[in-house]
Amino acid sequence: MKTIKGPGIFLAQFAGDAAPFNSLEAIADWAAALGYKGIQIPSWDARLFDLTKAAESQTYCDEVTGMLADKGLAITELSTHLQGQLVAVHPAFDAQFDGFAPAELHGKPAARQEWAVRQVKNAAVASRRLGLTAHATFSGALAWPYFYPWPARPAGLVEDAFAELARRWKPILDVFEDNGVDAAYEIHPGEDLHDGVTFERFLEAVGNHPRANILYDPSHFVLQCLDYLQFIDIYHERIKCFHVKDAEFRPNGRSGVYGGYQGWVDRPGRFRSLGDGQVDFGGIFSKMAANDFAGWAVLEWECALKHPEVGAAEGAPFIAKHIITVTEHAFDDFAAGGADRALNRRIMGIAE
Repeated sequence: MKTIKGPGIFLAQFAGDAAPFNSLEAIADWAAALGYKGIQIPSWDARLFDLTKAAESQTYCDEVTGMLADKGLAITELSTHLQGQLVAVHPAFDAQFDGFAPAELHGKPAARQEWAVRQVKNAAVASRRLGLTAHATFSGALAWPYFYPWPARPAGLVEDAFAELARRWKPILDVFEDNGVDAAYEIHPGEDLHDGVTFERFLEAVGNHPRANILYDPSHFVLQCLDYLQFIDIYHERIKCFHVKDAEFRPNGRSGVYGGYQGWVDRPGRFRSLGDGQVDFGGIFSKMAANDFAGWAVLEWECALKHPEVGAAEGAPFIAKHIITVTEHAFDDFAAGGADRALNRRIMGIAE
């Protein structure tokens, strides 16, 4: 068994224009002071990281990792959540997702997609240069507007959507293979890969590509009423990244899973700071340890109520408390008698 690394923190929700959140060095000092050992870097945020430069320059990557190491920090993974989203965008969401791309690409879906593909491929190369083995991203979505089968979907629509999604991602996954890095898709509503069944559809469509893997985040499963512990049992071989995020689902007589178009505070299903929701993290960390997850436990803070800096300060000790330092021997080894086949036969009453 392996001991999970951590605590780590995803910087996307904290980056901003004011110090200490406006540069990688400053935000790294902040994270280290809170007790974090790793940071997951949003590769789209130029205030923190230059993805194109990282893909081209080993010197730049060495400077970044060296600076962080001096602070007692490592990079857990790079993230291309925003760029990965743009690999596949249904036309219904074109205007909403334009903001994920540079301004000169707004209103140009084909050019925006080409840019996104280059970005994610750059992330594979940059990850290798940084000595990373996993990468966090989104799949994008072509079928999501049709997740509920009313009106009835045309025959073959879902199959065609996943075939197209696979066609777009297969060349990207090949670049990840060339660089020895796993692409870990966050299984997330709004993405075509939003539960185990849809991940399996995609995996089949890309020919069980070895680099098509999972970023596990239990909060999204709580909101879908999916068994997030059994999910680990089923898919542990493909889980390469882990977001530690809490959530709660409290349905009532007026609203349930779909949320009634309400804001996050009023939805029955909402994200919470660690320890404030319903996720069984003891069970999760136990299953991760039992299944040899060797990656990082990374806080992704999203909460409808609590201040982000409070959530970040509480997150590091919460994760550290849940990480299981795995045992190197069985608890009852002291009573073991060693292997003795003759004794075993006598115990079972088998004649010599």
